[in-house]
Amino acid sequence: MKILITKKSADYEFFDSGDGEKLERYGSIILTRPDPQAIWSKKLDKSQWEKADAVYTRVGTSGKWKVKEGINKNWQVSLGDLTFNLELLPSKHLGLFPEQSGQWKWLEEKIKMRYESTKHANETNKKIQVLNLFAYTGGASMTCARTGASVVHVDASKFMVDLAHKNLDSSGLSDKPVRFIVDDVRKFVEREIKRGNKYDVILLDPPVYGKGPKGEAWNIKTDLQPLLLRLKSLLSPNPIAVVLNGYASGYSHITYAQLLESFAKNYNSKITSGELAIKETSGGRLLPCGIFARLEIEN
Repeated sequence: MKILITKKSADYEFFDSGDGEKLERYGSIILTRPDPQAIWSKKLDKSQWEKADAVYTRVGTSGKWKVKEGINKNWQVSLGDLTFNLELLPSKHLGLFPEQSGQWKWLEEKIKMRYESTKHANETNKKIQVLNLFAYTGGASMTCARTGASVVHVDASKFMVDLAHKNLDSSGLSDKPVRFIVDDVRKFVEREIKRGNKYDVILLDPPVYGKGPKGEAWNIKTDLQPLLLRLKSLLSPNPIAVVLNGYASGYSHITYAQLLESFAKNYNSKITSGELAIKETSGGRLLPCGIFARLEIEN
């Protein structure tokens, strides 16, 4: 098992957690949000937690933000060389999951390695094709595009796709080849199979439950494995990787790794799986934030 750990950076810091909450800084804005993993006790004094500029609290089955006067509910932060436009969303989320930064770095390395290997082999430097499904606000899409890949970014939420497009522009990458598509992932995949399109990298970050733009119901329990089986038809003859991320799915990373085994049969490959975590600056504890499995195809 591998743990990808996100640590403090200029625009992100995870201060403390406990009693079902976490305390973080995004840029200059300090936030308190619920987190079901943080069942231990807090380390910082109450006075430190009271410095939060915005606090998200549950109200029945929903929730709301309580924001201090003068605090902007929309702002920008940088993570690495990427710029994200954040917003205090009703879901408690902001439009950025910093724990994914380790995945982005890995993708950048793999794409660079492929370009380097083709250059040394005197092969035609064909542009790497990336398919990013359930693509959210575009961190992985921007990373791949910045590294020289051509990206198709698909999500069922027009709001998230528009935000991803805005992030691309804010990051100075508007000239990069990224196609933004609002669609039900399964329908899009079926059309791509009929078109005969192929991809060198396929990324997925499926929700537990969701709905397509026309109300198409998604349930990870019944829909993920059939989707993965169909995606085999979209892999190029010389692919690089398939990456499967999970947030609040309730599954083990071992489950995700074994779901990718159907891809591995046709390639010389290895599967790595584990957890995503962020590290506290107050005491060094790790807060689990999700799981992942990566199929890396060796050439």
